[in-house]
Amino acid sequence: MKHLKYLVSLLGTGAVLSMVVNTQPAQAQVAYGSYVGIGPTIGITDGIQLGGVIAARYKLLEAPISFRAQALIGNNTAVVPTVSYDVPINWQTDAYLGAGLVLAGGGGSSPVGDKISFALQPGIDYVVPNSNTVLFGNAIIAFDAYRDSGGTAVSVQGGVGLRF
Repeated sequence: MKHLKYLVSLLGTGAVLSMVVNTQPAQAQVAYGSYVGIGPTIGITDGIQLGGVIAARYKLLEAPISFRAQALIGNNTAVVPTVSYDVPINWQTDAYLGAGLVLAGGGGSSPVGDKISFALQPGIDYVVPNSNTVLFGNAIIAFDAYRDSGGTAVSVQGGVGLRF
């Protein structure tokens, strides 16, 4: 009986120590999944220009990198492919900063200018818990975006997407 108390306390201490040694701190991971979405866009530089956006995100599973593309449809259309670095905020939300190109076509101005230009895209994605729904919002800042003036164009967009 006397030795049984020591054996139980030794085994209990060993179990607690093994859990402490092998436990790693929890860290938020980038919100999982790629998506396709749709929503409104507002170009705010060349007057107010309302339009629509079709957005897509392809998430690389092992790295905090995503490939994104947005088609902005206003007076004219622009496609904005970017590569983004994703920063997890919590289990459902990640913020990101993307860099890419604005591919604007035609003669009129799109929500992000009227010529090919370099763009930065800060944004945020939120995955609605227990669903395949994503809420997204971002801005596109296009540098040297106009043929005549060469100024900066800014658009803001958001919407809802479906994860796959």
